[in-house]
Amino acid sequence: MKYLLTKMKRLYRNSRISQKLFLAFSMMIAIPAIVVSFLFIRTQESQLYKDAMATGSSHVSRINEQLRSKMGILENASSTALNQKAFVDFIHSNMRGDGLRLVKFRQNQFEQMHNIIQSYEMISELSFYVDNPNLFEIWPEIYHYDKFWPKDYWVTLREEGGAAYRLFAFKDGEHTLSYYRLVRLQGQQQKLPTIMEIRAQHSVFFSDLLEDSGGDFFSVVMDGADSSRSVYNPEHIFSQNAGEELDKILGSIHQRLDVLQQSSPIKVKVGDHTYYALYRYIAPLNAYVVDIASHQALMKGPRSWYLLVVAITLCVLLLMLLLVSHTTRRIFRRLDRVLVSMRKVRQGQLDAKIDIGLDKNETGDEIDEVAVSYNNMLDEIKHLMTQVVDKQLIAKNAQLHSLHSQINSHFLYNALESIRMLAEVQRQPAIAEALVSLGSQLRYSMQWRSDTVALSEELANIHSYVRFINFMEGGSIELTADLPQEVLRYTIPKMCMQPIVENAIHHAAPSGGSVSIQITVSVENDSLLLIEIRDDGGGVDPEMLSSLQAVLRGDSDSPIVTSKNGLGLENVHKRIQL
Repeated sequence: MKYLLTKMKRLYRNSRISQKLFLAFSMMIAIPAIVVSFLFIRTQESQLYKDAMATGSSHVSRINEQLRSKMGILENASSTALNQKAFVDFIHSNMRGDGLRLVKFRQNQFEQMHNIIQSYEMISELSFYVDNPNLFEIWPEIYHYDKFWPKDYWVTLREEGGAAYRLFAFKDGEHTLSYYRLVRLQGQQQKLPTIMEIRAQHSVFFSDLLEDSGGDFFSVVMDGADSSRSVYNPEHIFSQNAGEELDKILGSIHQRLDVLQQSSPIKVKVGDHTYYALYRYIAPLNAYVVDIASHQALMKGPRSWYLLVVAITLCVLLLMLLLVSHTTRRIFRRLDRVLVSMRKVRQGQLDAKIDIGLDKNETGDEIDEVAVSYNNMLDEIKHLMTQVVDKQLIAKNAQLHSLHSQINSHFLYNALESIRMLAEVQRQPAIAEALVSLGSQLRYSMQWRSDTVALSEELANIHSYVRFINFMEGGSIELTADLPQEVLRYTIPKMCMQPIVENAIHHAAPSGGSVSIQITVSVENDSLLLIEIRDDGGGVDPEMLSSLQAVLRGDSDSPIVTSKNGLGLENVHKRIQL
């Protein structure tokens, strides 16, 4: 994310001013317009969704009422049929005993039953399944019980109050709804009770549901126990658009059906499409009446509005781009002169100044101010280049002077060596040793091959210094260095310990007196070299000590007065910090 943000900043920085202005105008005008338009469309979508859900809920309720009304018609037809006691008694009697009696039954009771069936247009077939060995199966309304399946279904009917619906009939029920009812006869002890079946074709019973109204909702009656068994109109536009995905859609909705949440719409997603479903549970059928609508179908109006908003926005942005391009071309025409001059300067033409065309009393606009500043900058560059050349000459002279100083220092070392040899010849060992110490100090302080030296080198220089001071002042300065052998190779800033030892000698010890100086070195946490320099002299005045510490902390504006050789505590402190 940070890389992407950096990339965008760099891209914006490298863009032309006209592009930046276009972006600014777009953010101030186009983007708020788009946001407001889309919010308005989303509000319309929300309202459209509410209206669609209200319409769908009303449609489901209406279908629910129609189906219950038709179920009532089937129940009335069954009651009317069972009221034909003579017909019911005859089919339970010995139909084979008397042929004349069978003919009279055909002309009277059977004809009356047949007329009852025909008076109900919804009923396609009414059948009785009778456990009677003397039954004649010469009409489609009368069957032996062995033809009924499943044979133990009468137990289910008894548990459900003697009647039950099947959305799909047991026999040839792919397109048929059935109503089953137990027929009990007094005074007879059949082995199995008689079952009456009333069959109605789905195309007739669900005619209101299966008609293609051309609306956005697709109506389905789903079996409450089996999600794969449903009744719907395969010619509906929803079914045709869904194609092979229809079974997945119905299965996903069936999993979400809940008798206790019938008032809440269901929202499912199958593939890239979202679907809404409104439903009602029909308890006698153990089925659900479901109205399904595609989100894309419901929102096809607002979707076209989105395209319209995008088209209008693109036109507005195009007009803004033309306007910004024309405006910036007029405003920044003079700025191009500045760019041309800069390109020439980049190629080495430092005299490529910008022709401003202003009088002395004219100030001009911002671009003129840039041009004036640019011309002044070219003049300053020329001046600075002259200064750089002068500084290079000075540096060369300094190098020559340094070589000359080195020659003088070699002369001085040779002179000291000659005096030392003369002292040894005249048997003056103290003077010879003092000259050796002095020569060592001079070499150490004048030869700066690097800003750092090994701790052993710094310690050797301190020993030479102490020996020379003892010779010069006749004192008894004792130096003790308790150092682990492994720290001697560590590098430290050159001349960072000698000034502190020098302070101890000059300020802690009395003139010609003695003082003991102890140096200890330790390593802490494998990363910190701790060097301690202690003396047993008179100490430092508390006020002076407080002042020294304040300066080292940076809390004081008064500098420390350095020693004669110019290396003081403040110098050492700053060098260690650097």
